Order: sequence, then structure tokens, then C-alpha cells
Amino acid sequence: MGQIVDRIRALALALGAPGLFLVAFLDSSFLSLPEIADLLVVYMVTHHKHRVVVYAVAATLGSIGGCLLMYFIGRKGGEALVRRRFTTATVDRSMAAFRRHGLMAVLIPSLLPPPAPFKIFVLLAGVAGIDSHRFVAAVALGRGVRYVALSLLAVRFGDRTLAYLHENGMIVSLAAVAVLTVGFIVYLLMNRSGSANL
Repeated sequence: MGQIVDRIRALALALGAPGLFLVAFLDSSFLSLPEIADLLVVYMVTHHKHRVVVYAVAATLGSIGGCLLMYFIGRKGGEALVRRRFTTATVDRSMAAFRRHGLMAVLIPSLLPPPAPFKIFVLLAGVAGIDSHRFVAAVALGRGVRYVALSLLAVRFGDRTLAYLHENGMIVSLAAVAVLTVGFIVYLLMNRSGSANL
């Protein structure tokens, strides 16, 4: 597996933004390439700062594409497929999270760095029949924030970004989750007050 990952990484570096799209797509779909997309975003932005937007967008779009593939597999294969791939306890906890938090159960894991689980939430979004447009919006927001944050850190810290992330990655992710959660609560409150005024 190590040789395959090395070849994928080399191909992505040779292709630039399309290669980054491919890696993010593969990592978000049927292959697991932990941290490879993150590392490539940091490396590419550090060496080509003027392409920061292109790299952040390529990684985000690739991840959305991979997640959509898993979402439709979950929708087609149903709960039996998910239960074959993951433990019963994990599936039950994840389904409970969907019932309690809806799309936040996709949005928050999309922000968190590995080894935080993400694919099971993507598959279960399909199983649960979550609206595909809302699903894409949640993944786009979560992964977009993640890759933009990585890109900005790479612009600011350059090669030291990786060391910074290993030391503070969870704190940065939790801060992003907190900001999104507050934004989501404000959005819900505004919608509720708007509905009450009608």
C-alpha cells in the first residue's frame, strides 16, 4: 500500500491542481489516504503561494466528488452495506448522531483531521436519505473551511505548517467547529424568528 500511496502522491505533484483534486476524490471515496490531501495542499501552497485559491478549490471539489460517490453508494446499498463495513456499535452511534443533529453530523466530521471518522457519516447520509443538495452544501462548507484554513496556514507558516498542525491540529479544528456551530445556531434562531413574524 505504501508504494501505491507514494505513486499517487508523485502523480498529484506532477499534475498540480488536477492531481490534488484526484487525491481528495480518492481519499473521500473508496481509498483511505490519511492526511495525504492535507499534506499536498500545504506543500503546493507553500511552493506556489499565488495559486492558493486554485489548490483550496481543487481539494474541496475533489472531496465533494468523492463524498457524493460514497453518499450514492450508501443510498443504493442501504444499511446492510454499512453494517457489513463498520461495527454495529459504530453504525448505531452514527445513526443516533444523525437523528439528533442532522447535517451537523456530516459537517463537523468533515472539518476534523484524521483519525476522526468521516466516511461512515457520508455513507449514513445516503442511507438516511438526507437531501443531496443539503448534503453537498454541508460537505462543501466543512471541507472548504478545512482546506482554506490549511492554505492560509501554509501561506503564513510555509514549511513549518506541518509541524504547527501536528502540535495544534486538534485545537484549530475544534475552533473551526465552534465557529461553525455558533453560526449554525444563529442561523436557526434567525429562521425561527423569521417564521414567527410571518
